[in-house]
Amino acid sequence: MQRLSGMDASFLYMETPTRHMHVSGVLMLDPSTMAGGYSFEAIKDLIASRLHLMPMLRRRAVEVPLGVDHPVWIEDPDFNLDLHLHRVTVHPPGTRAALAEVVSDIASRPLDRGLPLWEMDVVEGLDDGTIALVSKLHHACIDGVTGADMMAHLLDLEPDAEGPPPPDEPWTPDAVPSDLSLYASAVVARVTDPLRGVRAARRAAGSLFEMARGMTGIGTDQKLNVALPFSGPRTILNTPVTANRVVAFGAVLLDDLKFIKSTFGTTVNDVVLVASAMALRNYLADHDDLPDRPLIAAVPVSVHGQSEVEGINQVSNMFVRLPMDRDDVAEHLEHIHQETKDAKAVHNAMGVDLIQDMAQITPPGVYNLAMRLYSNPRISGALPPVQNLVISNVPGPPIPLYIAGAQVKGIYPFGPLIEGSGINITVLSNMGNVDIGVIACGDTVPDVWDIVDGFAAAVAELKKAAEEQSGHA
Repeated sequence: MQRLSGMDASFLYMETPTRHMHVSGVLMLDPSTMAGGYSFEAIKDLIASRLHLMPMLRRRAVEVPLGVDHPVWIEDPDFNLDLHLHRVTVHPPGTRAALAEVVSDIASRPLDRGLPLWEMDVVEGLDDGTIALVSKLHHACIDGVTGADMMAHLLDLEPDAEGPPPPDEPWTPDAVPSDLSLYASAVVARVTDPLRGVRAARRAAGSLFEMARGMTGIGTDQKLNVALPFSGPRTILNTPVTANRVVAFGAVLLDDLKFIKSTFGTTVNDVVLVASAMALRNYLADHDDLPDRPLIAAVPVSVHGQSEVEGINQVSNMFVRLPMDRDDVAEHLEHIHQETKDAKAVHNAMGVDLIQDMAQITPPGVYNLAMRLYSNPRISGALPPVQNLVISNVPGPPIPLYIAGAQVKGIYPFGPLIEGSGINITVLSNMGNVDIGVIACGDTVPDVWDIVDGFAAAVAELKKAAEEQSGHA
């Protein structure tokens, strides 16, 4: 039995019937490299043979009575792989849009809290002969880095690679603890470490002080001009979310993004943010909802190896303004480059543990109640959005990878939606591509393909400007 960290538990507390806190993804597989041809059983056997390398897949979260402390993970005594791995056939003719409908339906359904918090669906019947492996894992048990680690255990460097050795010891399930034992262990944890909250509160106070110094310029050389939560405009992207999810996906060339960033002296992440801003500006203009001030994007930042707080999720956030009125490409990139520099400076000043500490010192019952109140449309619809959207940039594999012998051709990630932010854009580098995944509330942003196409068009426009700038046109 292992207790969740405050940060990991917060993703359970944040979940409501309309706000699902799972992370989804699609692996596009080429079955032509599978020895003996494709079979669902080959994928199932591979996953079964590697469960010991991915212990979270057999762990179930059990809540503590009265919210005295955070929930605990137990080795699920009722674990059954067949409850988590499913086989689906896409509607004919099996187009990319039809696959997106299947993924949207999967993403629209919450995970069963009575089971380990994950599912995978093998989608067959696609018109190009590929197979899609759709994953869905709760954010309480995965972040970007731990997700990459898990993917590394599933994937091989060669189509005929040998499987891993069996575990040294057989897996041993836990007995489901009684409410009394859960309550008692929570009390013991509080009594034996009474200063846990005090330490977190002290670190949080220091982090907030350093952040305030950077933003005000007091005692520093320069006042940083940074974006703040709750300062963005309310747009059609920011109405209260429903349980309905829609997805779209695509890809651009990684070399194009590298050429753009090198020409204009920025970063690949800056290029991703500008391309997102350009796509969103066109989308909002087409819907007669272009705001008169910048959108606020929350950009997750991994703090693995830097944080003092234990837990699966080691992530922080920075906020970046996305101007909606910039026409000059070079000016737009320079503006975003300065925005991200200031945002990183404030993020570094506040320290890597602030979000984890705030989650640790907030009582579970209070956190859960606050999240449910904020998800009420009358409240979330009346307040400014915390941010307008989330944009994530995740490093991916630079080399070919295989699962059960099938080569991975595409990796499309989809993050969760935060209340009041009806869209999430995530990009992941995959060999020579940058794969794009967009997920949105289907009742708020139904035509997400326009945003994926707009992102690709923006990269093409940025590349053309870079060619003109460098004289390579």
